[in-house]
Amino acid sequence: MDMGNQHASITALQEIQRKVKDLEQNVASFSGLQSDPEYKKLEKALTKQLFEIESIDTEGKGNIQQARRRAIEEVERLLKELEKTANHPCRLEIEQIFQEVQNLVGQQIGPLYGGRGCITEEFEEGIQNILMRLTQVKTEGKASLRKARYRTLTKVLAIQDILENCLKQQVLALPLSTDAHPTISKINCIMCEVNKARANLIALLAGVNECETYRHLSCVLSGFIAELDALDVSGHVEVRTYRKEVVEEINSLFKYLDIEEEAHFTSAYDLAKNQSIVQIEMIRQRLAGIKASLLERQNVSEIHLGTKSELQSLIAQLDEVSVEKNPCIREARRRAVVEVQTVITYTDLKEAIERRHNIGDQVNPEHPSHIAVWRVLGSLSELQREVMSFDGRRADRNYMRLEELLTKQLLALDAIDSQGDERSKMARKQAVKFANNILSYLDMKTDEWEY
Repeated sequence: MDMGNQHASITALQEIQRKVKDLEQNVASFSGLQSDPEYKKLEKALTKQLFEIESIDTEGKGNIQQARRRAIEEVERLLKELEKTANHPCRLEIEQIFQEVQNLVGQQIGPLYGGRGCITEEFEEGIQNILMRLTQVKTEGKASLRKARYRTLTKVLAIQDILENCLKQQVLALPLSTDAHPTISKINCIMCEVNKARANLIALLAGVNECETYRHLSCVLSGFIAELDALDVSGHVEVRTYRKEVVEEINSLFKYLDIEEEAHFTSAYDLAKNQSIVQIEMIRQRLAGIKASLLERQNVSEIHLGTKSELQSLIAQLDEVSVEKNPCIREARRRAVVEVQTVITYTDLKEAIERRHNIGDQVNPEHPSHIAVWRVLGSLSELQREVMSFDGRRADRNYMRLEELLTKQLLALDAIDSQGDERSKMARKQAVKFANNILSYLDMKTDEWEY
């Protein structure tokens, strides 16, 4: 169409749509709540565009009316998407967990504000428990929810890291007497202020310190280093070493001051691009190939020794994957290890059953209860094969069937009376553990966990 002959209303609509397109990117990356300033800013901007679209005169022309209606629908879609993100159950779950962090920090931070470094085990265990729960929050593959979870995880991980350093040092004991050198008293005072700054940092990360900012805290810490650098400790090795320790302690806090800014980058919260996750996924792909090959074989004796060695090497490779203190990566590695171990136990049991079938126990007659346990193990082996092949959801009929059959095998084991036979008792105990492991693996495969 010749732009010079285009109707002015169409031109105005196109200009508004360009603005809406820019806002769409902000909506897609928004990860906050309705109470956040960014939410209100986006909502206001979109509403403004909606009013401008509605104010355009169509002059009763059908093509302009259709264009305006499409533009209105697009803005309304973005408003709904913005509201849906802010009120998504997973987003609200993340916020609820973070509020627990705030309550915990509020209750436990007192001693540090006093310049002391006493950190309770209750504080550390509480933070660890919260981290584990955060890793279980599902994001449904949505970038906004991944971002929200990552930002919260990053802050809680930073708090945990600071607490661990406190527990190691409790916190930098003041090692020298003030009589050793005139500057000791000054270094001791600065160390007490560093402890207070550490408390401010933890409170800032938890969002319970509205009077502090990352920028101001950075200036405070820089000031401490400047004061320490100005001290004359020449010729006193012990004092110089002490000052160096305090400076290192201050420097260790600086790395947490950029957390808020770093959390905005997509590469940070998209763990699919993380090198450790990439390694884990490569190992899982190789495992999938081995598992498919094993499940195709009816006779376990066909399994080559090289396959067993490769399975063990996969465990070793997973042990070498760096988790970077990230609980999501740690959980991804743990689950991959469970997958490999499941394949190993499958091959081990298959071999044992086949060996028992071929050789038997003709020299020492078996106790009836021991025979009964092995009968259940045979059934469990076949069920494990099905579980390893299962690729559905918990709502699937086949999942419920497998769960029911596994439960029946557990009941069958409970009904076996070993009659005092130690060999049978031990075999039943191992069989119960094996059955529970299969159930746990089935649950793990269907819990829709994601990194």
